[in-house]
Amino acid sequence: MKTKLAALTLSALLTVTACGGGGGDAPAAQGPQPLRMTIWTSNEAHLKLFKEIADDYRKTRPETGEITFDPLPFENYTTTLTTQIAGGNPPDLAWILENSAPDFVGSGALVPLKSKIQNPGELVPAATKLWEKDGELFAYPFSTSPFGVFVNTDLVKAAGQKTPQELIKAGQWDWEHANEINKAVAAKGKHGLTIWDFDYKGWDNLATIWRGWGATAYSEDGTACRFNSPEMVEAMTFLHTMIFKDKAMPAPGTVADFFAGDAAMVVAQISRAAMLEDGEFGWDLVPLPAGPKGEYAVIGQAGIGVLKKSPNAEAAADFLAFFTDEANSAKLAAYFPPARDSLLTAETMAKTSPLLKPEQLQEVVIDGIETGVVKPGHTGQAELAQTVRASLDALWVADADVKTVLDGVCAKIQPMLGA
Repeated sequence: MKTKLAALTLSALLTVTACGGGGGDAPAAQGPQPLRMTIWTSNEAHLKLFKEIADDYRKTRPETGEITFDPLPFENYTTTLTTQIAGGNPPDLAWILENSAPDFVGSGALVPLKSKIQNPGELVPAATKLWEKDGELFAYPFSTSPFGVFVNTDLVKAAGQKTPQELIKAGQWDWEHANEINKAVAAKGKHGLTIWDFDYKGWDNLATIWRGWGATAYSEDGTACRFNSPEMVEAMTFLHTMIFKDKAMPAPGTVADFFAGDAAMVVAQISRAAMLEDGEFGWDLVPLPAGPKGEYAVIGQAGIGVLKKSPNAEAAADFLAFFTDEANSAKLAAYFPPARDSLLTAETMAKTSPLLKPEQLQEVVIDGIETGVVKPGHTGQAELAQTVRASLDALWVADADVKTVLDGVCAKIQPMLGA
């Protein structure tokens, strides 16, 4: 019930939060002031880097106390963040998911940043679009990360299949060929394709598949449901067949960890490469397979915002400026593709991403940022996301009627789209 309530009230809550004013109304605190940033990663390599940057910042700022990075579970990140805000315990800074950007940016709950960050003019316009309103920047796009496919080349070869890299050279890297590889691997006793953070709940990650059919969740102006469009029905039918007939993707309730060597492929972003540092199998990173509409790219994005309700909003904005300056953006690029044009070269990123080859960075990241579309988002996305997820539950059974299920999704969410 708490999850549903938080989702239903996210947009309204943020508006009330913004109207309530910032931390400037609170009495001035004495002594070094701590800062807290909510994040959704608990990866040790990420946290180590964040702490190093924070320690460097504090060396010349005695007025700043301890800077902590507070990992929250990804699957209910926005709900937990909203609950903290509602409970009067907002973080000073917060990572914000791309699908929550319309609510956070539109509500006025965030501190304007354009005058505070270093060289805002070199930020790639495609990376800042989600986080801008009326010419102002309300969150820094610290990660603009296209999805790619990590491949266990050992499993692919053991199943007698051509590797994706071989298919790319032959002009045959598409979903039909990818499906054949995953079917063959699954027939040998391992698993085929997995999609990071999907687990039959995070449906927006399926955009990494359906965009190959030209499908979208909503119309461009956001007023119409597109889940039952012919393109979406075709894409979801392919996915359903892949799961329940071809067995090329683990069925609901099945745990398959690519990074433990259990699956042939995983659709994920380059930040996951750190999990392969001590890997015991051969692997590759390639772009998403082409779909019937040709080649495409899908981007997952995250911004860092400063909450107006933070009692240390000014100090938090100053730390954000330091955290995202050119030098630190170059360090963060090891895991989180930067928004700064000067850093968006394969050669530059390869210096801080030693696990990835320059050609992998070029094909998946650089080219993906230039041509990709961001995962679906919408004002009121928290409520929409839960409604879509519940409506799609009927799809994840072997005898589902795909068109009927998708018609049901639109019947549920069309009244929520404001048309």
